[in-house]
Amino acid sequence: MGEYCAPAAAAEAEGERPVAVSVLPLPPVAAAGRYLYGDYDRCSTKQVFDNLHGNISLDPLAREFVDTEEFQRLRDLKQLGLTYLVFPGAVHTRFEHSLGVYRLAGEAMNNLQKYQGNELGIDRIDVQTVKLAGLLHDIGHGPFSHLFEHEFLPRVHPGSTWSHEHMSALLLDSIVDKHAIDIEPDYLKVIKEMIVASSDVSTAEGVKEKRFLYDIVANGRNGIDVDKFDYIDRDCRACGIGSNFQHWRLLEGMRVMGDEICYPAKDYLSIHKLFTTRADLHRTVYTHAKVKAVELMLVDALVEANEYLGISLHADDPEDFWKLDDTIVKSIETAPNDELKKAKEIIQRIRRRELYKFCNQYSVPKDKLDHFKNITAQDIVCSQITSKVLLKEEDVAVSNVKIDLTRGKDNPLESIKFFKDFGCEEKFPITDERVSHLLPVCNQDRIVRVYAKKPELVEAVSEAFENLQLRMYGEKTQVHGTPTKKKRRFN
Repeated sequence: MGEYCAPAAAAEAEGERPVAVSVLPLPPVAAAGRYLYGDYDRCSTKQVFDNLHGNISLDPLAREFVDTEEFQRLRDLKQLGLTYLVFPGAVHTRFEHSLGVYRLAGEAMNNLQKYQGNELGIDRIDVQTVKLAGLLHDIGHGPFSHLFEHEFLPRVHPGSTWSHEHMSALLLDSIVDKHAIDIEPDYLKVIKEMIVASSDVSTAEGVKEKRFLYDIVANGRNGIDVDKFDYIDRDCRACGIGSNFQHWRLLEGMRVMGDEICYPAKDYLSIHKLFTTRADLHRTVYTHAKVKAVELMLVDALVEANEYLGISLHADDPEDFWKLDDTIVKSIETAPNDELKKAKEIIQRIRRRELYKFCNQYSVPKDKLDHFKNITAQDIVCSQITSKVLLKEEDVAVSNVKIDLTRGKDNPLESIKFFKDFGCEEKFPITDERVSHLLPVCNQDRIVRVYAKKPELVEAVSEAFENLQLRMYGEKTQVHGTPTKKKRRFN
């Protein structure tokens, strides 16, 4: 310190008045010289520019997680899986999505702290915890995102209850131990609980204090969370889909009442746009007929390769799991194993755009939704009456698509609490009879799509599919029959 005092001492010796130097206090530091949990200054942050949210400031602890190989793996996981083969712009990854959720989680906490910080007892620990939950909520995703969880694993392990949320929690423990990240066990436990809050609502329901914090990143209570805010805006932009949903209105208007996040009643249509925009993305992008055709083919390839590569076995061990990403396709293609011949052929068909042929689809009638069971390839084959060829189950692929507004057949607005204005202490739901009559009466759609794995089977599969509809509903519920030209094209 003496060298910094020397100029002042010399000036005083010469009769000059020393210049007062003010020293800004550094943030509190732990005994080991690290910043305390939730404390940082501008010198300790790193700026990352995101094309959706602009600058994102990563605090020191967040940077430690981001710099791990397990988190960097997210760069090799496309946010929308194979959708880019139909929508070329959909090449963004889980990496930038995770940074975006981290940013929005911080905005939500800053707004709550600004307006209700003293009332709710929000401190730096709460802010840091919610932001880290946003950053790390998707590290447990498998190759091609939801395809691994909802399509591949149920095929190789029927009845599988595996979820990327619980793998994220397991992987988080592994990261902390492997990289010696300095975080209190109690804080880590809360982060994991926030990550699984959407898939395991009972975990969050058992929380006695600050329950509302568990609804910010992954909301299992009513479905409004910053995860949706980010991926809806990001996916719409990447796929060229228009969106007039404005998440900033909800971030600015949110208010905690009775340990529950509530919203101004005037914003109920904005909230409804959140759910309808999500449903539109599912119908036009995520479950696009060609996208599902590619997914069905890739799942067939992964199932064929699983016996020899043990892909599904990695799902049980977080230390092995993080090594799985979208590059698994190249691993299959370059594997010397002759037993992978069939899997390689399917992947080559995808690259040549020789996809399973989409035959037709129908929407399940509204009065049949309650008792609907997924249609299988066996159902299609058993519905064949007359045809030039005899269908087998391996000739047919079926996609059962479910689209809703997050609450099944129910109106999601009924599970959300609203308030009249900021001076009012009463919260209430908005029921169907109070909302605009332009909103849909039914909030759920079930679509059945059928594909022929071989071009020459399009006509036979189409006829069997129509027979199935007649047998189940007494009429053809599809919009129109398979075009005659399409049937003849492959015969």
